[in-house]
Amino acid sequence: MLIDTHAHLYAEEFDTDRSEMIQRATDAKVNYLLLPNIDVESIPKMEALAATHSNCIQMMGLHPAYVKEDWEQQLDLMEKKLFENPKLYCAVGEIGMDLYWDKTFIDAQKIAFRRQVSWAKELGLPIAIHAREAFPEILEILDDMNDASLKGVFHCFTGHEQIARHILKYGGFKLGIGGVVTYKNSHLAELLKKIDLEHLVIETDAPYLTPMPFRGKRNESEYVKYVAEKLSDIYHVSVDTIAEITSKNAVELFQLERFKI
Repeated sequence: MLIDTHAHLYAEEFDTDRSEMIQRATDAKVNYLLLPNIDVESIPKMEALAATHSNCIQMMGLHPAYVKEDWEQQLDLMEKKLFENPKLYCAVGEIGMDLYWDKTFIDAQKIAFRRQVSWAKELGLPIAIHAREAFPEILEILDDMNDASLKGVFHCFTGHEQIARHILKYGGFKLGIGGVVTYKNSHLAELLKKIDLEHLVIETDAPYLTPMPFRGKRNESEYVKYVAEKLSDIYHVSVDTIAEITSKNAVELFQLERFKI
């Protein structure tokens, strides 16, 4: 069994073949497909997908790139949905900070991140963190807010060893490894040789960050198997061992035994 811990399968890129794409993932033994939310506009699409496919498990959160003028109103709506029925969600996500494209709302991103971390702690849910050009800012907030109740994953982790060690010292966090690990110019393979498998979960971030050999094309959940194959090469263990360990990590982190598929 494999688990795709981060996939935007409600995105318009899948509008023409969504059910077929999900069936391909199922045929490849990718049993759980975890859906991070983006903003209020993506909620109905995500809900519709989860309603028709029991293996698609929702998250709720505001992606930092969508923290704009109306961020407070968006968070109010998300908070209402999350607290009305927290059993529907496996995590608060996709949350975090992104200072790559625009720093206009840096203060709002920090406030939004703190607020959503607080939701997760109150509800006992993990967080799925987006971190782009913002590790210092995110780690400063987590240094302040981390405690025994907080857990989560740094989705699509591409940081360096010092950052990875900092994150793992929190105690409740995993590193999400996706297609980037298969790229020839990626430093991740060398980094992961120093990180135990018990700290990893795997993902696609579909439709983005497609692994080799399909880089440049649309990503989909079936392709998480190529991430597993690359990890098999790095750790010198079988793909089945990679699948077993990373799936166990994901089931425990996201409490997936709660969801019947």
